[in-house]
Amino acid sequence: KQWYQRRVRGGSMPMAVQKRGLIAEDCDDKDPLCKHVGVETCDNATIYSYHIHVLFWGNNNKERISSAFKLRDAFIEKFNLSGVDECEFSQGDPQPGHAMCAFKADDPHAPIFGGPFLTQQYAFFIPPAQLTETSAWMLQHKGEHDVFIHPNSGCEANDHLKWSVFGGHSWQIDASVFNCDYPGCRPKKPSPWPWS
Repeated sequence: KQWYQRRVRGGSMPMAVQKRGLIAEDCDDKDPLCKHVGVETCDNATIYSYHIHVLFWGNNNKERISSAFKLRDAFIEKFNLSGVDECEFSQGDPQPGHAMCAFKADDPHAPIFGGPFLTQQYAFFIPPAQLTETSAWMLQHKGEHDVFIHPNSGCEANDHLKWSVFGGHSWQIDASVFNCDYPGCRPKKPSPWPWS
């Protein structure tokens, strides 16, 4: 069992984190999430990766949809993601050490079925070493679209509500859908929504 999957009475938060610190014997040295031994909470969680989301009006707004997907294609071309597999892990998973990838884009004509985003969007997974270059490019090329950038620490509420930034207009975020609330949390199942 890995430390972040251990079960404790009444929930799935690891006992070490529940006690407000990681205990060395609970960690597997090969797991990058176990590199920090000491007190780590959602107030000072390690950031393992980032997401860049592009938010746009979908449904029947053909011009906005076309423009948004041209931006997505340009990002994929700029950062050499054409031959790279789409992100195939749960969107709430911080995935330390994973390479940059694009999450599968939803049908922009389909209804939105849940949060945290209340409009159409697509996202990219960004390793920390590539955040500056990718976010600068996206902010400079976003055009009429809005960009939302947030870290992934395992503390989903803080990641999306406290430590995030918008480029363009701010959109409401529905935090009621988040289920990871401790450092390094990795969802056991894919999120019920196709993004995060």
